[in-house]
Amino acid sequence: MQGWKGRDVVSIRDFSKEDIEYVLNTAERLERELKEKGSLEYAKGKILATLFFEPSTRTRLSFESAMHRLGGSVIGFAEASTSSVKKGESLRDTIKTVEQYSDVIVIRHPKEGAARLAAEVAEIPVINAGDGSNQHPTQTLLDLYTIKREFGKIDGLKIALLGDLKYGRTVHSLSEALSHYDVELYLISPGLLRMPRHIVEELKEKGVKVYETSDLESVIGELDVLYVTRIQKERFPDEQEYLKVKGSYVIDLEILKKAKETLKIMHPLPRVDEIHPSVDSTKHAIYFRQVFSGIPVRMALLALTLGVIE
Repeated sequence: MQGWKGRDVVSIRDFSKEDIEYVLNTAERLERELKEKGSLEYAKGKILATLFFEPSTRTRLSFESAMHRLGGSVIGFAEASTSSVKKGESLRDTIKTVEQYSDVIVIRHPKEGAARLAAEVAEIPVINAGDGSNQHPTQTLLDLYTIKREFGKIDGLKIALLGDLKYGRTVHSLSEALSHYDVELYLISPGLLRMPRHIVEELKEKGVKVYETSDLESVIGELDVLYVTRIQKERFPDEQEYLKVKGSYVIDLEILKKAKETLKIMHPLPRVDEIHPSVDSTKHAIYFRQVFSGIPVRMALLALTLGVIE
């Protein structure tokens, strides 16, 4: 297992199963300590810089909350218009500047590969909070943490990814992470939004049982986890293409009549209309508990990359 201090978190592809399990176990430990002590001081005197070139609610706030709960401080910006990028400053120069003020950087950027570039430029750890439609590794780790908490395991589950599988960085990262486990993976989407072929082929090469369909009703009775995603209008180069698939799936009480009693529904949020609010109060809905998982998981990543815990 690669050492953690100073390590960048750019892509879930950089993580072995041992790495993933180490993060999940560290998150569990920190969550337990936080409940016992109320606050921690592992990161006292350390500064996190959050550079969000794209809008974010949960990811940005959970990273800030995680750093504060570790005893550290936070600086940064929530939109590029408030930074020198608006004046024409390059990403490289922004990173080289910000690292002078901080001990770890969290970056979200609309361009694929931006986080990798930031990691190559910076001499301090860089954590990818989402780069275009490419990767979202910390969301993946909190998703795995949520599944493990709910079921006590990941192996042996039947997991479906539903919605925008073409542009959705959360499902790209999650499917790649699940290839380390003994799961059956159902990929459910409109034809226009199928999972990229190279990801599907890699999953099959790793021995994952993959089923692709556009018909949720035909498989919902088989599933342990239904991971729902919104169809992301902002990712479509052509609005007409978006309109063809808008509203393709809506999870409501009627379709859940066909599901197992133990089915758990997840969503990286924000949602638009793909999960009806009436589902929120059912035993199936765990997406708000899923949100909380971001705190211990991001605490673990910050503490490990800063080298304040092992």
